[in-house]
Amino acid sequence: MRQSRVHLIIEGRVQGVWFRDSTRREAVALGVSGWVRNRREGTVEVLAEGPEDRVNKLVSWCHAGPPAAKVSGVRETRHDWQGEFTSFDLIF
Repeated sequence: MRQSRVHLIIEGRVQGVWFRDSTRREAVALGVSGWVRNRREGTVEVLAEGPEDRVNKLVSWCHAGPPAAKVSGVRETRHDWQGEFTSFDLIF
């Protein structure tokens, strides 16, 4: 199975709507590792890695997010897998 790593910046109404915790739960369910955090300018940032098909499912999920979110854009940057993480964490 090919491994993948992706960095996302999610824009829109994504803070105060449980986006981070929902992303963490989705990533754990998919078996993806990495982290998610809020950024000062109101976006959410995700760094995720794992099997490419599962990372792609997480990316697709981030285009909608949890029910209360209104995602207006997702900036995506792909990187080589590094195997850096063993869990998916919320960063404050």
